[in-house]
Amino acid sequence: MSVLTVTLPENSYEIVIERDSLVSLGARCRALGMKGVAAVVSNPTVAPLYSEVVLNSLKGAGFDVALLLIPDGEEYKNSATLNKLYDDLLSAGVDRSSFIVALGGGVVGDVAGYAAATWMRGIPFVQVPTTLLAQVDSSVGGKTGIDHPNGKNLIGAFYQPRLVLIDISVLNTLDQRHFRAGIAEIIKYGVVIDRSFFELIEANSSSILAMKPEILIEIIYRSCQLKAEVVELDEKEAGLRAILNYGHTLGHAFEAVSGYSSLVHGEAVAIGMSLAAAVSAAGKFCSEEDAARITSLIRSCGLSTEIPPFDPHELIKALSADKKSKSGNINFICNKGIGSYAMSQHTSGELLKLCGLEA
Repeated sequence: MSVLTVTLPENSYEIVIERDSLVSLGARCRALGMKGVAAVVSNPTVAPLYSEVVLNSLKGAGFDVALLLIPDGEEYKNSATLNKLYDDLLSAGVDRSSFIVALGGGVVGDVAGYAAATWMRGIPFVQVPTTLLAQVDSSVGGKTGIDHPNGKNLIGAFYQPRLVLIDISVLNTLDQRHFRAGIAEIIKYGVVIDRSFFELIEANSSSILAMKPEILIEIIYRSCQLKAEVVELDEKEAGLRAILNYGHTLGHAFEAVSGYSSLVHGEAVAIGMSLAAAVSAAGKFCSEEDAARITSLIRSCGLSTEIPPFDPHELIKALSADKKSKSGNINFICNKGIGSYAMSQHTSGELLKLCGLEA
């Protein structure tokens, strides 16, 4: 078992990384002083696989339980899904003394976390991420929320979980497409924070794709550690934490113009990182060789860097709605060499031109 602590001025919590750890969830929640109804929020893909062991663990620890399902897919990360979840929480008797367990990938974690942040002005919640992407990124750091039709994650709150429980074993049932999508977020940490980590991924890409347990545990632990270090310094993204948006500005825009359906999040981020590396090279923050090396690693991990069809005007609209857009300028995260970062500012049109995507 590996344990990390995210140390914050308030609401510090542990990230537990362990094989076959779902059975320990109830005891861990009881040890944290949780009580009332345990509302397990999941989706129709994950629930048949893991809800039984989770519900039994919680029941065994003395909790009343309720299983609440939301639809599976980024296109359902919206206000309609959230409002239906509120209805279900009310029907299940979830009050201010209860708590929520998010059992699923990034969409489940974001929606359930935002419901926890807002239900009766805030109740505790626990993250139990079941995808690689959620394990290394979205379950850590307290970002919760839903999408707006004109932009991703425009509605949300910073709301920290009481616990993140990462069971490595659940990745055995994750399809390859979503597994590879999670690798994109792992690569991000190496590109903008830690060159040695980038080189570790580079040297072990085939073992990662083969899901060798030893390398998986190492890269998941290191990813969580790197993110935790950033979150501890900048919990609510006043400055430094923005570097974790590397590849996301353009990635989110591609997701938006595709209607959150044809690309999964990590695939969009992979494309965004390849373009961010090109922008970084154009701005002399890194060499052309660095940019090519980043793109090569993305591809060697089974991710495409091919730009999807899009309407340039729709892409500009999506970029303008980005949370990092201020007074018409986008604060864009670049890689400085490999293993560090730099910031640049561009209008949407300038950014597309630097990427060779101008209308």
